Amino acid sequence: MEKEPSQFIAEATTTQNMEGEADEESNPLNQPLLKRSRTLSSNPLAMVGAKVSSIESLDYEINENDLFKHDWRSRSKVQVLQYVLLKWTLAFLVGLLTGLVATLINLAIENIAGYKLLFIVHLIKKKRFFMGLIYFTGVNLLLTMVAAVLCVCFAPTAAGPGIPEIKAYLNGVDTPNMFGATTLIVKIIGSIGAVSAGLDLGKEGPLVHIGSCIASLLGQGGPNNYQLKWRWLRYFNNDRDRRDLITCGASSGVCAAFRAPVGGVLFSLEEVATWWRSALLWRTFFRTAVVVVVLRAFIEICNSGECGLFGSGGLVMFDMSNVTINYQVMDIIPVAVIGVIGGVLGSLYNYCLHKVLRLYNLINQKGRIHKLLLSLTVSLFTSACQYGLPFLVKFRPCDSSLSETECPTNGRSGNFKQFNCPDGYYNDLATLLLTTNDDAVRNIFSTNTPYEYQTSSLLIFFALYCILGLFTFGIAVPSGLFLPIILMGSGYGRLLGLAMGSYSNIDQGLFAVLGAASLMAGSMRMTVSLCVIFLELTNNLLLLPITMIVLLIAKTVGDSFNPSIYETILHLKGLPFLDAHPEPWMSNLTVGELADAKPPVVTLHGVEKVARIVDVLRNTTHNGFPVIDDGVVLPLGIATEATEVHGIILRAHLLQTLKKKWFLREKRRTEEWEVREKFNWVDLAERKGNIEVAVTSDEMDMYIDLHPLTNTTPYTVLENVPVAKAMVIFRQVGLRHLLIVPKYLAAGVPPVVGILTRQDLMPYNILTAFPHLARTTAEEKGD
Repeated sequence: MEKEPSQFIAEATTTQNMEGEADEESNPLNQPLLKRSRTLSSNPLAMVGAKVSSIESLDYEINENDLFKHDWRSRSKVQVLQYVLLKWTLAFLVGLLTGLVATLINLAIENIAGYKLLFIVHLIKKKRFFMGLIYFTGVNLLLTMVAAVLCVCFAPTAAGPGIPEIKAYLNGVDTPNMFGATTLIVKIIGSIGAVSAGLDLGKEGPLVHIGSCIASLLGQGGPNNYQLKWRWLRYFNNDRDRRDLITCGASSGVCAAFRAPVGGVLFSLEEVATWWRSALLWRTFFRTAVVVVVLRAFIEICNSGECGLFGSGGLVMFDMSNVTINYQVMDIIPVAVIGVIGGVLGSLYNYCLHKVLRLYNLINQKGRIHKLLLSLTVSLFTSACQYGLPFLVKFRPCDSSLSETECPTNGRSGNFKQFNCPDGYYNDLATLLLTTNDDAVRNIFSTNTPYEYQTSSLLIFFALYCILGLFTFGIAVPSGLFLPIILMGSGYGRLLGLAMGSYSNIDQGLFAVLGAASLMAGSMRMTVSLCVIFLELTNNLLLLPITMIVLLIAKTVGDSFNPSIYETILHLKGLPFLDAHPEPWMSNLTVGELADAKPPVVTLHGVEKVARIVDVLRNTTHNGFPVIDDGVVLPLGIATEATEVHGIILRAHLLQTLKKKWFLREKRRTEEWEVREKFNWVDLAERKGNIEVAVTSDEMDMYIDLHPLTNTTPYTVLENVPVAKAMVIFRQVGLRHLLIVPKYLAAGVPPVVGILTRQDLMPYNILTAFPHLARTTAEEKGD
């Protein structure tokens, strides 16, 4: 009579003992802040607040088990060719869809915001100012509510720009629910609503996330519940190929945002990608080329009036190809000043935003209603300022050289908004505030307009967008950082150009461009990609020398104060991101000392009892287990038996062996054909969700041969290797586990003395376990 099964549920995607379930409602930008632990934990997010998020590392390393080796040997040239062609096909589809979605978003924003502004102008012309305020505020609140409700209730991971999470994913950190179909849909609709509402945020960051979502969904054959089961498509449903797709998707998003194909490729290379190779460069460039062709085609269509109010707006932010740029050697001085100001203000912005996000974290922890109220409050304040502040400035007379159709203007765009002015006059502050963000950039970048803006208007504009830039980012809507920083930087850039007057040959519009570039470099710490993006944005190579100088100075100054804005957000989220450069004190600590601070390694035998495997899965939370064979006969006729480190097996693969009941009644090794009847390497490479396993008492006494599923070529380091060197290996190869082996072999010395995971190499983890290193570091800084 069969005994009742002993049932347990295990997760293949969990690497830590979760003290509480992850708060799925929380805005990912406002995860509970990091709290220091007194022990060196191997848990991926053991230091994060009251609720631990279920985040683990990814399997970027090739799992070279027997199944993978057999598949690799048996592949024909035709199959390899099909695989390569499918990669290029996916590249084309990602570029095409990203271009189409970007056009849709731009078209929707330009029309929604355009008709809203036209109606406001209609009310103002009738002197119905209060009614205009009510309408303007009400529409913006409604659009903000749509975006916030979608993010709070349906896809919390769609809030924010998404770029920090993409950086973490490409660094090897699994960021759950970041690339799903629901996230993609909410990101698209939410971006349209938030940007159309006039909030101080851009669609550029969300477009990077959207491109990554499209790439991920195409690679895995669609949403999780409706995946295509085509045999060849399943080859891309693994972490390694998915990483390449998401890298290319991010570059497509940047290209779609700025119409900058080369800048998009360099953005992925410089900012988001941790691992890169030449083949990836070609496919990334191909995708951005497809994106820019799609955008160019829609520009031609929409310029003929086929897209409502949508023309070149939102796709070509500013074109300076016909502008004559003159500057002398002495102009290097104001250019350098802009770079220094950009570095100082950029680091100050990062510092203040860090404090604001900590405050928002406390508010958002109180629940969904508080998140919605926070978003609506910011929208209300923004609308009131954009509508009310233009009433404070003086009227400006139109230049006599301009025609009546050029000044004043009453449309949704234009450089000389009439607003509340009489005929023949314009309101320069309304020109910058009562318009879309893209039009505001074009207006403040405008050249050959030295007297268009008065100092008071530029001061109000700069101060307002500094405040809005701090308090808008972090609310529960899709938001990008590019445009707010461009607006802030262009404000002080134009002010400096106004102050220089005749002392400089550089146009005030060019000062605005350089100010925007300097603040972006001072906050985001990008140089090469940012330089190319601005060149493609302005379409003028003459800006190259001074743009390079500004970016280099701003980044250097900013780096001397604090980390970049994306690194700050990664820290707040608690994502275990491995930096490219180890801390100097890591050279004073060995991986053996690090292993001593951890619990003992849990190992399994090559042929292991089911009961032992079940016990290990129940009582540990590790995701990898070394497989050890005792009594191995050495080659060359040596009589002495030895202990062999056969490799490492993943927790997910152990769960699959239990689920498929791959049990043996006697303790023996299996044949190759027996393994292929039950498993194939594609199944093992795919990332599974929850796996329910039921094991009977009789099955507990059976055995499982782990040899065919074990990665026989794991990366190892000697126990005397410095932590700094181990961290470089771990990051550059994209590892999930790094085995520590003893320096000396002797009786009683285990063949594996420890396993390093991502969390073991995080600086704050190491310093909490070895406080003397923290004191030494503080003393060195004091000296």
